Amino acid sequence: MTGFAELVAATNFSFLDGASDAGAMVGRAVELGLGGIGIADRNTVAGVVRAHQALKKARDGLLGMAMPPVDFRLVVGARLVFEDGTPDIVAYPATRRGWGRLTRLLTVGNRRAEKGGCILGLGDLIAHHADMMLVVMPESSARGATPVSPLPEGDALPERRERDLATILRAVKRLGAESIWLGVTMPRGGRDRRRLAGLGRIADAAGVPVVATTDALYAYPDDRDLHDVVTCIRERTTIHKAGRLLAANGERHLKHEEEIARLFRDRPDAVAQSARLLSRITFTLDDLKYEYPHEPIPAGWDAQAWLEHLVWQIALDRYDYLVPAKMLKLLYEEFVLIRERKYAYYFLTVHDIVRFARAQDPPILCQGRGSAANSVVCYLLGVTSVDPMKYDLLFSRFVSSERDEPPDIDVDFEHERREEVMQYIYRRYGRERAAIAATVIHYRPKSTVREVGKALGLTEDVTQRLTSTVWGSFSSRFQEQRFAETGFDVDNPEIARLRGMVDRLLEFPRHLSQHVGGFVLTQGRLDEMVPIHNGAMEDRTFIEWDKDDIDALGLMKVDILALGMLTCIRKSFDLMREHGHGDHLLDTIAVAEDPRVYDMLCKGDSIGVFQVESRAQINMLPRLRPRVLYDLVVQVAIVRPGPIEGDMVHPYLRRRSGKEKVEFPSPDPKFGPPDELQQLLRFTYGVPLFQEQAMKLAIVAAGFTPNEANQLRKSMATFRKVGGMDNFQAKLIGGMVARGYQAEFAERCFKQIEGFGSYGFPESHALSFARLVYVSSWIKCFHPAVFCCALLNSQPMGFYAPAQLVRDAVEHGVTVLPVDVNASAWDNVLESSPARGGGPREAGWRGASTDGSLAAGPVADGAFASATLPGGTSAAPPLHHPADGPPPRAGEDLRLGFRQVDGFRQDWADEIVRVRTTPFASIEDLARRANLPQRAMNLLADADAFRSVAKPRREALWDVRRTPPKQLALFVAAEVPELGVEPDAHLPAMPLSEQVAADYQTTRLSLKAHPMSFLRARFAAEGILSSAQANATKDGRRAKVAGVVLVRQRPGKGNAIFVTIEDETGVTNGLMWARDFEANRRAVMASRLMVLEGVIQRSEEGVTHLMTARVQDRSDMLRLLSEDHAMEPPLARVDEVIRPVATRSPDARAHHPRATHPRDVRVLPKSRDFH
Repeated sequence: MTGFAELVAATNFSFLDGASDAGAMVGRAVELGLGGIGIADRNTVAGVVRAHQALKKARDGLLGMAMPPVDFRLVVGARLVFEDGTPDIVAYPATRRGWGRLTRLLTVGNRRAEKGGCILGLGDLIAHHADMMLVVMPESSARGATPVSPLPEGDALPERRERDLATILRAVKRLGAESIWLGVTMPRGGRDRRRLAGLGRIADAAGVPVVATTDALYAYPDDRDLHDVVTCIRERTTIHKAGRLLAANGERHLKHEEEIARLFRDRPDAVAQSARLLSRITFTLDDLKYEYPHEPIPAGWDAQAWLEHLVWQIALDRYDYLVPAKMLKLLYEEFVLIRERKYAYYFLTVHDIVRFARAQDPPILCQGRGSAANSVVCYLLGVTSVDPMKYDLLFSRFVSSERDEPPDIDVDFEHERREEVMQYIYRRYGRERAAIAATVIHYRPKSTVREVGKALGLTEDVTQRLTSTVWGSFSSRFQEQRFAETGFDVDNPEIARLRGMVDRLLEFPRHLSQHVGGFVLTQGRLDEMVPIHNGAMEDRTFIEWDKDDIDALGLMKVDILALGMLTCIRKSFDLMREHGHGDHLLDTIAVAEDPRVYDMLCKGDSIGVFQVESRAQINMLPRLRPRVLYDLVVQVAIVRPGPIEGDMVHPYLRRRSGKEKVEFPSPDPKFGPPDELQQLLRFTYGVPLFQEQAMKLAIVAAGFTPNEANQLRKSMATFRKVGGMDNFQAKLIGGMVARGYQAEFAERCFKQIEGFGSYGFPESHALSFARLVYVSSWIKCFHPAVFCCALLNSQPMGFYAPAQLVRDAVEHGVTVLPVDVNASAWDNVLESSPARGGGPREAGWRGASTDGSLAAGPVADGAFASATLPGGTSAAPPLHHPADGPPPRAGEDLRLGFRQVDGFRQDWADEIVRVRTTPFASIEDLARRANLPQRAMNLLADADAFRSVAKPRREALWDVRRTPPKQLALFVAAEVPELGVEPDAHLPAMPLSEQVAADYQTTRLSLKAHPMSFLRARFAAEGILSSAQANATKDGRRAKVAGVVLVRQRPGKGNAIFVTIEDETGVTNGLMWARDFEANRRAVMASRLMVLEGVIQRSEEGVTHLMTARVQDRSDMLRLLSEDHAMEPPLARVDEVIRPVATRSPDARAHHPRATHPRDVRVLPKSRDFH
């Protein structure tokens, strides 16, 4: 045998070309006994690190089984696909220099194209060919080029194309006679031998050797059908129409050397050449040596000395030259590790980035998070805000001398200003030395069902129905029961085929995107290590490797992350300063803890508050009852899958409330002090809630080394996918028992630690976030108008839609005013009440005022007439601020801005404000002075923004449509109407229900009434309660409640599903167990208005839930509100049901004459799940 190596093989990173992943390709090649494999995807090296890691894992597995290593080589490169008609050329770098040439070549092509494209010509290869082995393929596979086999499969090339190929071979040979091959295949098309002979003649005439290949696109013969499907997806056709776009057979799989030898028996030299080519390549990915960029430092200093100097100066200043002994010890330990690992430049870089942000005018709020908060160096440099000395944090969670992996510092910046920081990094290091890491977007259940279904010829209504009951978008499989519950026969061959294809395509890479903010920086050229792409956003560039790839290769990244709450806090500070409420800083508010803030949180009053606004968190707040900052640390961390599945939540709550004794078992006295666990777990009542505590527990109680503890941490994070915790179970339990702990206690500890495999917060991360929880709570507590205004001006962010944020503000005593052309700006603003012609209003029920606002005053006649509940009960929601709490700021009203009008542009708003030197007297006056386009005027009329010129919505729409879009200059100069004065049209008043429907369509909220108020009588007749009535119902009573859906949430893999609905009186929190959810799945996931039926359950803390057993979809009731407006109340931002199915019938447009109007679109903010 010749030691054949397959050197033209693609993976699924040849997006929608390859049909097997890198691990399968490498594994199959090893299994077949090949001498090696070359991974070369289309114009990319995005998949090569996965192949590299797969081979390492295979070798480690053999080593673990005491088996001899396999003689197998992996070479990595790229299949260059050209736009100028040049046949594909597979390029393998022979050396590290060649790798740099290849990645720069790919970067050139990528930067010419829009995101996802690569435009290369033969001249580019000629300019970058050094140290590369090139395999010329006979055909071009460029999209839109002539198909690979225009003649019957395996036929000879036409004479013209033979000449073209000969010309290309001679041109490429001039780059290096010893580094060029012609790749030939035997695809079993019936005329293979004739084709092989023809290609052999061309190669021999050009003096180029031929090399045998299968041009493999998948690992196994059985993968051919999957390749057909991905081909149809790529070509946007169906399996029935694809025709010759599909391969004639399934021969593009990896083959055994004996089969290759038989196929190429006429040219045995072609088989032998694969080994010769393989021997010419010495480069592997292990040859990549990463060097972090050298920060400028003063002359006479090295990086380590300068870092230490900066830190010591800050420490001496902060502690007035009396640095605590514990801090000194921690600093010395960290400096030793930083020096040993040569990380000084890394810390200096992050310090420089944070310094830049804070030096801007105004400063950009920022703070570090994650494991970096374990570092006192980061703390003193101002990168993080948590004092590790105070909370006894574990530095080895961040950096360890015993593990060879780089640190990872995450810094949050205001999400609206992060781009300033990112562009600073690009300017400082250059595009060739800095880029964002990639994120691989994979096929998920919904997208997979849709695309595979189309490829198999299923209609869109079928695939839509199949995806309608998929919860979220990040599942790794599509459950069989989803097919059955949507009414399809799972045994039907077509459905069975779809199921099989979906399961196989799930988790395939779909395309590359950019990481949320992870920058990779290098001392040398980054584009000589990995190709760089253009991002979809302007002035963004990113590399082809994702976080796992760069971790595997030891590259370091700095995470420049965006956090909406920092934007909200900064805007809150600006508003408070502007309105005379003083200057405030993050640090000063977080330090001065006020019990009234905790009183508010203990009631579950946390809508809009950072991290604790989800229904699960709101439910937990009255149970945990936070009173100090560390309680918020626990609050942030405890509502996570890890603590829940590790059975840590209930023991913690019982011990905290005094219902269960807090005990700290002791080791045998000869092994340690009796309080070793008390020192470790005293803040969490003996329950390990954080990853750092699990690591410390392993070190202190079981004798782990810090490196072993870190390996335990990594296993906690990955064992759900790859296993590995078994390796630690015996050591942890055995170590604890050996030191005198009871076996039962040791097993319980392991079970709790194992729970972290479902995601648990590091303590340092929770500490960083807890500061923002408190600050946002403080603003909400004492300045509710400021808080709501800043939240609305910081959208998109957070958990709730604007409608719920405004409602919550109203319930806190804030008067909310509508969008108006004579008062609004682009942003939402605060106004003083006298500006509206009246002083502060007396406290009372916030209803609809005559100008459409929600105000602390009497209800306008008829505005909420239908909101009176059966029995005369008021529909008014309760004030959140009782007499003993902080009152709302008198005279501060919240005026909605033009940004709340869907589709309205900021430059239009700015122009309105610029020309509004005096109030607009009419619609025509505004049109003339602001010179807005017709679309802008239509949007303002639709949004009911002309009330200050005495034009309600319907009349405004009429007037806007009769106003000429452009007037002659003569009439503009004379400030007279071009068409003269027309009499006002006498139009019938728009019913209030229709007004509300139109409000939701234009501004996603209504200040006039709640949609449910108009349906109350109908639901009351059915015995269906309002939220207020349900919340007043006795514990244990059955109840039915109707409301529009705000949010559906299933924390982690929990057994409980939260469904929150809203009506004119408040919200009802429904809670369903998984079995009831499955029975009501379609109704839960499809409804926009639902009826929940169940039993009232009220906790000791006063939290009320409706334990729901049955759900009715009553979304059709929303159509009763308006004939002209499709009523689609907005969901909360993190509703976990993506794109719920509408209940509208297919012929609904026939019954809704305005169904094609731009307003007839769903107001469905995208789901974002943080839980």
